[in-house]
Amino acid sequence: MATIIPTMAATIERRLLVNYRVDPAVARELLPQGLRPQLIDGSAVAGVCLIRLGAFRPAWVGPEIGHRSENAAHRIAVEWDAPSGTRTGVYIPRRHSASRLARLVGGRVFPGVHRRARIVSKETDAEISVHIDADDLRVRVDARLAPDEAFRSGLFPSLASASDFFRKDAVGWSPARNGSLEGLRLDTDAWRVEAATIDTLESSSFDGLPAGSAEFDDVLVMRRVPARWSSPSDPAPASRTERATSGRDR
Repeated sequence: MATIIPTMAATIERRLLVNYRVDPAVARELLPQGLRPQLIDGSAVAGVCLIRLGAFRPAWVGPEIGHRSENAAHRIAVEWDAPSGTRTGVYIPRRHSASRLARLVGGRVFPGVHRRARIVSKETDAEISVHIDADDLRVRVDARLAPDEAFRSGLFPSLASASDFFRKDAVGWSPARNGSLEGLRLDTDAWRVEAATIDTLESSSFDGLPAGSAEFDDVLVMRRVPARWSSPSDPAPASRTERATSGRDR
């Protein structure tokens, strides 16, 4: 039986969603049993979320004692069959954090096993740079904020449609320490994204996939957004994650 966690709260100080179009056959190999890729015009949607959280704490506790952390999560947009019908969300095969506390409690007290990473970020009102180095990962993103009309994507016809796509996938599933799936639901009453363009992009995960199977599509930015995390209402869609972890570790 899934563990019910208390509702947690934080401010998303900065969130970069770096999105790729991925060959569906390749995406399926990265998923555990019970999940399948969401497809847009024949492409799976995957990416890396680079997020800095401020004042992370139980929702009933004041923000002045909350924890601040830099984190990264690889994501694949997925769907699965539930008693209520087809549901959508994301599968998160890997999480990284520069926070010792996040690595300690992740997968133990709070869902989401985190691996150690060094994360350096630099930001102004117009530019954001995030560089990540870990034993199993290297990511470098240099982005510039842009007017909404400058948003360009092969997956989404507009910034609004991209925003709607990612907002609906509030539930994320990730591998637990015992091999099962554990979930988190993200909610906010202040969802908003901004368009951005990329100056520099490196990702050892996506660059390491078979040639031509993953292409950068777009990047979205969220800043200063209050959010809450809680347990999903649905049970986990798969009981074990051997398929996702026995092959390529992306």
